[in-house]
Amino acid sequence: MDGTVLVADDDRTIRTVLTQALTRAGCKVHATSSLTTLMRWVGEGKGDVVISDVVMPDGNGLEMLPKISQDRPGLPVIVISAQNTIMTAIQAAEADAYDYLPKPFDLPDLMKRTAKALEIGSRTRRSAAVPPEQDRPEDLPLVGRTPVMQELYRLVARVMNTELPVLIHGESGTGKTLIARALHDFSDRRAMPFVSATASDLRDLEGPARLLARVRGGTLLIEEIGDLDDEMQGRLVRMIDSPGDHAPRFMSTSQGDPVAAVGAGRVRDDLFYRLGGASLHVPALRERVDDIPLLTAHFLSRGAREGLAERRLGREAAELFRAYSWPGNVRQLENAVRRLMLTGRNAEITRAEAETLLADQPDMEPLLGAQDGDKLSASVARHLRRYFDLHGKMLPPPGLYGRILREMEQPLIEIALDATGGNQAKCADLLGINRNTLRKKILGLDIQVTRRRKLM
Repeated sequence: MDGTVLVADDDRTIRTVLTQALTRAGCKVHATSSLTTLMRWVGEGKGDVVISDVVMPDGNGLEMLPKISQDRPGLPVIVISAQNTIMTAIQAAEADAYDYLPKPFDLPDLMKRTAKALEIGSRTRRSAAVPPEQDRPEDLPLVGRTPVMQELYRLVARVMNTELPVLIHGESGTGKTLIARALHDFSDRRAMPFVSATASDLRDLEGPARLLARVRGGTLLIEEIGDLDDEMQGRLVRMIDSPGDHAPRFMSTSQGDPVAAVGAGRVRDDLFYRLGGASLHVPALRERVDDIPLLTAHFLSRGAREGLAERRLGREAAELFRAYSWPGNVRQLENAVRRLMLTGRNAEITRAEAETLLADQPDMEPLLGAQDGDKLSASVARHLRRYFDLHGKMLPPPGLYGRILREMEQPLIEIALDATGGNQAKCADLLGINRNTLRKKILGLDIQVTRRRKLM
């Protein structure tokens, strides 16, 4: 790489790591913990790429992007943030950031993105400022920090203000309609109507005309296109081809793989071509198990604000929640949490409560661990067979090896740290790995370490 990179982050370790990595790659680096200093460098014409955190001691990095765009049109800015929510991704896109990465980020990935930004040099930038916070919903119901969710957030931000139709697919309960609603609420059409249409709205010949009259140039979401019969789908094709003077933005949802649905004849190919401008896959909850504690905390907090009993998930109950397959996805998890808030009396949700709740789910069984006398390998084998069975005739998403190792590795390290009282040297010795390797794994897995005296 050849060029000068400006790094702004209040975390000294991150500044050091980025400075060393970029310098080794051939770049000149100016690093600071101050947005004021960063903006002075930009104003002086320094830097070919900016890498900036969002929350800084003297301001918000996102709020500086319009000023950077004004002073240095074409200067790429890569936003990195520990506030890794869909709101951050959307705001970064609206402020015309070149790219957005959540913390903790993958260093090689950031280096590749920086190299690409340096190659681009300059590009046309739109002078869009971040809309004021008071115009935004305070509690956007999309929660997740796993890589698959961060990638979804980035895609949502990229297609948000385009005119492309969007096809959102995923299992029931994953939040497809929430994604559609977010695309509308944060788009240029946010002041216009958002209309959701089902098969009942298309049963007669006048259905499409009534929908267009209701949506008035806003966003029209057609839910579960695979559930519409051929005649209804034909009406949709004609409506999309002749939408009138105030054409809406078209979005649609599909429970299964839309390409497979076309091949099976459940979805007309002419309708698919019209609705599939951009395709967004919403992952199942079993594909992002690391988000389960975050989602659970979110639902517990929201329930408490609504007047339900304040409760927290105990550690053993949390382990059961992570091991359960959640065929009903996020919707099932939310309903389960609300039920626990309604029926429980103690502040902490216990393992016994979680077992009773999950065992009571219709046609589903939680993965409660190994049977007496089972080897660990047998328990893992049962878990993996169930995981593959839940995907039916489809294969799980790529990257299975890494996901499974992470699920095994995290509880192993956490339990070993607990057993050694948080002493990393003893823990590394117990595990038989290098202490530096242990430190990297603790950081990579976001494990909280608490030092205490072990009474044993």
